[in-house]
Amino acid sequence: MKNSVIIYNTLTRKKEEFKPLVEGKVGLYVCGPTVYSNSHLGHARPNITFDLLFRYLTFLGYKVRYVRNITDVGHLENEAEESGEDKITKKARLEQLEPMEVVQKYMNTFHRNMEDLNVLPPSIEPRASGHIIEQQQMVDSILKNGFAYEANGSVYFDVEKYNEKYNYGKLSGRNLDDIKTNTRELDGQSEKKNSFDFALWKKATPEHIMRWPSKWSDGFPGWHLECSVMSTKYLGEKFDIHGGGMDLTFPHHECEIAQSTASQGEEAVRYWMHNNMITINGQKMARSLGNFITLDELFTGNHKILDQAYSPMTIRFFILQAHYRSTIDFSNEALQASQKGLERLMTAVKTLDELVASDKSTVDISVLKEKCFSALNDDLNSPVAIAHLFDGVKMINSIKAGTETISANDLSKLKLFYNNMIFDILGFKEENSSGTGNNEILSETIELLLNLRKEAKENKEWATADKIRDELNQIGIEIKDTKEGADWKLK
Repeated sequence: MKNSVIIYNTLTRKKEEFKPLVEGKVGLYVCGPTVYSNSHLGHARPNITFDLLFRYLTFLGYKVRYVRNITDVGHLENEAEESGEDKITKKARLEQLEPMEVVQKYMNTFHRNMEDLNVLPPSIEPRASGHIIEQQQMVDSILKNGFAYEANGSVYFDVEKYNEKYNYGKLSGRNLDDIKTNTRELDGQSEKKNSFDFALWKKATPEHIMRWPSKWSDGFPGWHLECSVMSTKYLGEKFDIHGGGMDLTFPHHECEIAQSTASQGEEAVRYWMHNNMITINGQKMARSLGNFITLDELFTGNHKILDQAYSPMTIRFFILQAHYRSTIDFSNEALQASQKGLERLMTAVKTLDELVASDKSTVDISVLKEKCFSALNDDLNSPVAIAHLFDGVKMINSIKAGTETISANDLSKLKLFYNNMIFDILGFKEENSSGTGNNEILSETIELLLNLRKEAKENKEWATADKIRDELNQIGIEIKDTKEGADWKLK
């Protein structure tokens, strides 16, 4: 493209021209999911955001190595205070499964949801549990460099010592005095020098299932450590872009910077990119807050606050029609508007095949192309690019109506441009066989069976009612009886 790519670097708090470390190649790392539950709408945003970045840089001709991890160990319930049970272990206990069964189950669901959303798989998808040795090696190097200490079999990062030489808080804009003020001293954490020090290696309690032997203790790595290790293992000690949700800026990404710097003497990441949150009634959508809607619920319409089912491409459009650094507030009205917008765009693509070329053009497609690419070059401004594509829709409709004309050469260029923008870069796909229609059919079929079950119960045909419930349960549809009637969800 004519213009260079500009991205907002969280580290410098300004837009910068993107210049890769190695010409023509890009190293990209993005924090992936902790796989202990079904993926929700909030998870769709970072994955679609960085899928757009991956697609666009690839389209521009860069060879991109995209690494997105799977967290399958070390993420505790209370991540801020590093206390409580491992999230995966807790789920394993509740579901009476092995921890790695939980990991596999929800990793499979995550992959299926990402495929539904047409999110391309990363180049490498490492798992934290597969890199225990490398994590122990980084702990060793941080200890040797004097920025960590051992206490009762656990190893903690010495934030105060690190801050004497480097700047802890540079990414999030916090200073250590503020962090001290806002960090509570907790019972049972007296082994730390300071309450804001964070774990690099935790000694496992007797009941902790997921544990590995080390020179310090049988234990497990700290949550922050895995990303420092896996990013530098696959992208090198210095790499181009690290992405993730804005909620990870502190402490997760701040700790990553500290760990990498303490280990190797310099920062690993050159550009930090963060997407903003999806909110619901003005509050961040999150599993921890209990206000989330799973992607499967969105695709089937099976959630009390949903008016209907929404196709995966409607969700993708909903996310891309806002700039990745702005918040998006969930509402049925917004999703319905996205559905209509997407339908209009896809109809225009089909209309392109119906256009008849003329001897000359009265339209200028070069201006349209330049505007769209300029928008994407300006910090991935997808909503502006989409707005320009809708200007192009007016052009397409005018050509079809005969009020404008287009030459055969320009028509060929316009078709290629829309194919590149809509399918290759923005990542939309046709949904004839897997879109909203099929989801509505599924919902209606299940509701029909639930009505038959209700009639059976009213007629005291308990065996029939139980059979319908059990058969649905066997194919992955869980039925729950409430005062208002039967509710269902995909397991």
